[in-house]
Amino acid sequence: MGIPTLDDLAVDGTTTGVRVDINSPLDGDGRLTDDARLHAHVGTLQELLERGGKLAVLAHQGRPGGDEFATLEDHADRLSGLLDRSIEYCDATFSAEARDAIEGLSPGEAVLLENTRFYSEEYMEFPPGEAAETFLVDRLAPVLEAFVNDAFAAAHRSQPSIVGLPMRVDSYAGRVMERELDVLSNIEDTPRPRVYALGGAKIADALDVAESVLERGLADEILTGGMTGNAFLAASGVDIGEPSMTAITHRDATAVEQAEALLAEYGELIHRPGDVAIERDGERVEVGVDELPVDAPVFDVGETTAAAYADVFETAGTAVLNGPPGVFEDDKFAHGTRRIFGAATGAEYSIVGGGDTAASLRQLGIEGFDHVSTGGGAALRLLTGEELPAVEVLRE
Repeated sequence: MGIPTLDDLAVDGTTTGVRVDINSPLDGDGRLTDDARLHAHVGTLQELLERGGKLAVLAHQGRPGGDEFATLEDHADRLSGLLDRSIEYCDATFSAEARDAIEGLSPGEAVLLENTRFYSEEYMEFPPGEAAETFLVDRLAPVLEAFVNDAFAAAHRSQPSIVGLPMRVDSYAGRVMERELDVLSNIEDTPRPRVYALGGAKIADALDVAESVLERGLADEILTGGMTGNAFLAASGVDIGEPSMTAITHRDATAVEQAEALLAEYGELIHRPGDVAIERDGERVEVGVDELPVDAPVFDVGETTAAAYADVFETAGTAVLNGPPGVFEDDKFAHGTRRIFGAATGAEYSIVGGGDTAASLRQLGIEGFDHVSTGGGAALRLLTGEELPAVEVLRE
């Protein structure tokens, strides 16, 4: 990868800042409802603690003004349970109190500092050189001897705790970061045929992935569903109905135009739904594409489409999933996701692109993938061939 990892770090007795991404769903009282992201970082933290590190752990939670913008106190409690050792919580990030907590650590101890986004600098993006001069970095760097970035899910952000600290402190990739880069940066080495399932409501992201992997010859087939599938249906001349069309244009006014261009050049590689599911009188109803338009939004692919897509995955060398094909949160419309993603586990090698895709797997209890990414946006950047600021600064 060309970047230093934990294998290059002399951990014992070293005061090390560790940036993780444990941004998680919370209930109304600020308590964690899903600790999957905390589980992901246990390996990195456990290794550093067992090797005698003194850890100052940095993380964010939510966005300013959002319902899940909260302290990290419950995260510290949950990490203590997962690591089977006490993780101290400090309700400050770079104040004298926070620095004292860091300097008071003994080998094998850790403190989780307060939500970095409580400070406006961390919610802004800077070039690395400018990020290195922010208050957060300027106050923390003197009490750290090393820095480990394990926050792959935030690697596409150019924020102080991501790109500023590596400019001031010797820095390394954690095990999550290392594993994600090893898998997602080497898609071209995976077995063929390579099949991408692109769906979800983030149409622009899915179309960018489709364009990138088709241009680079990485995809042998693309299976479309969700709003992305609807956009391709509209681009192929199907009248999908006003509700579905309005939903597409509300999210991306140029989606259908971009889909038309992709179909014109790569149409034989792009599969569109042959039937879809809508809601009538509170029930799931499936209609063929030739029966469209309907005066109801499309919420899932139909059984015929799900079965056809599942057949494609049966002979796939590599399955790459990015976006669910239906509104999986509603069990009436989870069938397509359950059937298609379940079939993808049978591919020789399977990769899940994180974000909503990973959430759908957890909700539906689908397991058996070779790699489930911890980051939606960061995984998308790698899949489309873009650079990640966090990785570039580690490499430099």
